[in-house]
Amino acid sequence: MNETTLHRRQAMLDYDTAMRTQFGVICGVDEAGRGPLAGDVYAAAVILREDHGIVGLDDSKKLSEKRREALFDEIQAKADAFCIATATVAEIEVLNILEAAMLAMRRAVAGLQSRPDYVLVDGNRWPGVPEQGETVVKGDATSASIAAASILAKVARDRYMLEQAALYPQYAFEKHKGYGTAAHTAALREFGPCPIHRLSFLKKIL
Repeated sequence: MNETTLHRRQAMLDYDTAMRTQFGVICGVDEAGRGPLAGDVYAAAVILREDHGIVGLDDSKKLSEKRREALFDEIQAKADAFCIATATVAEIEVLNILEAAMLAMRRAVAGLQSRPDYVLVDGNRWPGVPEQGETVVKGDATSASIAAASILAKVARDRYMLEQAALYPQYAFEKHKGYGTAAHTAALREFGPCPIHRLSFLKKIL
């Protein structure tokens, strides 16, 4: 691991320490799956105590799949509270993907086993949770708590897409997790959409 990575990860821990000092119990929130052409959108909320002892928390996109899987289990074992929630394909179609992602975030925060004093949300859009808090642009690379949420949301959604791959093998969801790759687009044109495709996302393809 290079010095830049170590410095960034320590800065993320320090950021959370400063936020706890100012606000009390903090919760990190992030989502996964806004961009794909298929599947539910996922969100997670995580409350970590100061001495959580989880090593290597980082933006889920900067971690290998193997490392994310290991951290997924460790976060759930060591977090003071966590919740993983979804908004369905049907809800995405009714609400639009942005509002569905906000709904999944609200569900994740509402499902926590204990209440935070302050909520840190990745991105620039507040999801409308009742608690006080703020949005943090590039939060999954700024806050260890948001990074933990990003890992839970990403791994949970990837596992869900593997289950869907078994149901709809012709689309190879296990490879692209529903994103609009060339292979996925070709499969859509050959087989048409399946029940977990977001039809509003397919207008330029089909």
